[in-house]
Amino acid sequence: MSETKKDQGFSNICEIGKERIRRAGKKIKEESGEKAKNLDIGFRVLKLAESNMNDVYYKPADIDQGFLDKLDTNIKRDRTPMDLLFQVMLECDLELSSKIEEREINGKKVFFVNDKELVACFDEKIDEATITEIAKLKPYYFVMRDSSLATDNVADNFEQLWNAYSKDTIRKVL
Repeated sequence: MSETKKDQGFSNICEIGKERIRRAGKKIKEESGEKAKNLDIGFRVLKLAESNMNDVYYKPADIDQGFLDKLDTNIKRDRTPMDLLFQVMLECDLELSSKIEEREINGKKVFFVNDKELVACFDEKIDEATITEIAKLKPYYFVMRDSSLATDNVADNFEQLWNAYSKDTIRKVL
């Protein structure tokens, strides 16, 4: 990368590309005037990374006194709900450019991809009322974290709730 680009604050070619896309979008809106007032010129930048999931294969030599502390979640601690959502979108054969909407249901952040093609919630302490509200929407896919269920009772009733309100929804627990 040229020194000029580094002097302008760009650390790599991706940063240059993002700035060019921003400027092109702004120029299109300026040149198109009123008819481009509501034009979406946003874009997503994704980065290829390792799996969001912790390694589950251990050798006896890897196990020590603090081993059980590592088993409280199967998801790497530095991962965000958006990281998990994009992983699930790939697993469900959804395009990464799909429309993503974030809504709140019973105080929980719920992601809707392509309306209700995929509905996902990665918050903690999801209760029966929240599961029921989501199931009533009849999404094609529903995904949540294994550790998200509020109580053992919610876990016991999970399948019955889905069977009662949306038995055809494909459910996945990370």
